[in-house]
Formats: sequence, C-alpha cells, structure tokens
Amino acid sequence: MLSPLVVIPTRLDSTRLPGKALSDINGQPMIAHVWRRALEADVGPVIVACGDQQIADVIQDLGGTAFLTNPALPSGSDRAFAAATMVDPQEQHDVIVVFQGDLPTIDPGTVGATLAPLERAPYCEIATLATEIESFLELQAPQIVKIALSIQPGDTVGRAVYFSRGITPAGAGKHYHHIGMYTYRRKALARYVSLPRGILEQRENLEQLRAIEAGMRIDATVIQTEPLGVDTVLDLERARQLLG
Repeated sequence: MLSPLVVIPTRLDSTRLPGKALSDINGQPMIAHVWRRALEADVGPVIVACGDQQIADVIQDLGGTAFLTNPALPSGSDRAFAAATMVDPQEQHDVIVVFQGDLPTIDPGTVGATLAPLERAPYCEIATLATEIESFLELQAPQIVKIALSIQPGDTVGRAVYFSRGITPAGAGKHYHHIGMYTYRRKALARYVSLPRGILEQRENLEQLRAIEAGMRIDATVIQTEPLGVDTVLDLERARQLLG
C-alpha cells in the first residue's frame, strides 16, 4: 500500500506569467483553485510549498497547510522535497505527488492516475502522465515534449525511455505528449534532487532527462485529456471560462 503526500510547489516569480499563482480566477487566486483540486483528488494529505509569503497567507487563510521554502530552489521537485522534509521528517509518506501549481481546472481523478505505475511496478521510481498526439502540428511543435513510450497495445501504462522536443520515436506508430506532473517514490525524489544537471538535460532543456541519464525508471500513465496548464494570459482566460 502506498502512502502518498501531495505537495503543490509554487512561487510568484513565473517567467511567462509573473505572479500567476495569485492571478484572479472568478474571485479566487489561482492557487486556491489548485489547492481545492488537490483536496478533491483525495489521495493523501495536501501541503503547499511556497516560495513567497503572500501565497502561504492565502492557503493558511483557507485553512490549508503551507510551508515557506527557499525561493532560489531551481525546480518544483526541489521545492516539493524541501517541504516534504519539513512536514514529514520521519518519512511516514513513501510517495510524493508533485501537483503543479498552474493546473486549476485539472480533473481530480487525473492525480490518482499518476499512482498507477508505482502500484503495479515496484521497480518504477517516478511516475508521470501522457496523452496521445493526434495533430501533425502538435507533433512538430518543439514546445510539445514527446515521450518515447514503450507500451503494449491496449495498455495504459508504459515505460518512458526518452523525452524530447523533437519527434521521437521514428517509424510508424503512436506518439505521446508528456504532461509534466510527477509522482516520486520518496527515496527517488531524494536522489533526484541531489543529482547534477545532465548532458542531455541541458541539450534538450528538459529536467526529466536528468533522471533518465542517471538510470532512474520513469513510467507514464496514458490519459485521454490533457489538463490545461496556465502559462499565458490566454490560458488564464480559458481557465476563467472553464471554472465560471
């Protein structure tokens, strides 16, 4: 039996949409909506790993649990590990669900889908999500990260062999779009945040390749619908419409 802890890493210093964690969505800051989706997922206790006091204040006013982490931490995984260490120093939770702070409209059931690879394969260290690519333009777009996913016909979970901004793999067959939500075994997360940046990670600018280069096993669950990540003003307006 897994014992997950859900951690939402967030900060105000967003490159593409500064301050987006506190952006208003129908009268509530975005982080409040994300926090509610995490609670609705009902997979484990939920904490918010904050890079800024303003975000912590919002969550605490809602009755949630928030921890301040070093704003200079380089990634959401680093921030999640720091908060998990503070809230659970005895390591009673053996799985850390890193719930992105820019997914206010996510179907709560999607969160549970990230647990499936860990439940079925004890050698899987990191779980993530994918959707099938159906558009040629999406397949060609470098901002769409593709997974070389080793998956049996009819199955919904496969091994992620490689991630790329280019088209991978070659040849006939399905292609998959990576959804950047990660669930780690506790020891795997501790190892991951201790690793130096990898050669391929720097080349592709994809931090998940750090784990691949270090020989860590990543499996992905294929889901039907890609959750809306809020990265631009247009995404924010779409989220307002969906939650309206």
